[in-house]
Amino acid sequence: MRFPLLQPRWIGIHLAAVVVAVSCFGLGYWQYVRAQEPSREVITNPLQDLDEAARLTAVLTPGEYMPDDDANRAVTATGTYDADARRLAPALSPDGDEGYYVVFPLVTGDGVAVAVNRGWIRAEDIDRVDELPAPPEGKVTVTGWLRPPQTAEDGYVPLTVPKGQIDRISPAVLVNEWPYRLYEGYLTMAEQDPADPPAAASAPHTEVIPPPSPPTEIIWNWRSLSYAAQWVIFGIAAIVFWISLMRRENGSGRPGGEAPEDRVGDEESDAQRSAAAAS
Repeated sequence: MRFPLLQPRWIGIHLAAVVVAVSCFGLGYWQYVRAQEPSREVITNPLQDLDEAARLTAVLTPGEYMPDDDANRAVTATGTYDADARRLAPALSPDGDEGYYVVFPLVTGDGVAVAVNRGWIRAEDIDRVDELPAPPEGKVTVTGWLRPPQTAEDGYVPLTVPKGQIDRISPAVLVNEWPYRLYEGYLTMAEQDPADPPAAASAPHTEVIPPPSPPTEIIWNWRSLSYAAQWVIFGIAAIVFWISLMRRENGSGRPGGEAPEDRVGDEESDAQRSAAAAS
């Protein structure tokens, strides 16, 4: 046949090669776009204005999963502090100084509580933590920002976790510390009614640290970027294999670039010339 690459079986091979190549490059582009999106551990929601705070019970249900979209949402919670259940969680200040978050459970209902981060103290004040003013007694309304459970990568990891401390603010950790059913997230306090009682001038004080603002630059997800490169390589390999098959079919891959039919004709001509010479 004059055009072997247009035979029905080759048309099927052409279509399959095009589909495979286009699919690989399309998946590579999709992974490239995903590589420019933050991973699930990165919070992209801006801090909501406290004037727009909603009731915690309208946002979350105790024990249920906290959606990522609720991170940095302004909420209010009303309850009573369990002053005897204070825990300290290691944390870095915005300037990178080591210290601790002071965390209390705010009991909002029968056997239900939310962890409240009431502020940050310096690491050198850890021995004077008992001098901190106790939280107000009775009903308290706390307004702040809802935060997802901390992971092991948040803050810094202490060498040891003494009694009265936790390695991170997470219900998975606090459920073993407090006898309450907990909300999935925790509350970073911004305002409180009534306010804390005044502390002695010489006593250490807690510093309210709002959650960090979400990043505005592109945060490359290197895993997705590597997947994008792999898909592109697969697409190139499919094209190379396709071209190799066509070259083999046309005989361009043989020595001298001769097609099989040309070589057969040359062999017959040589045989005829040999026979003529012998006669």
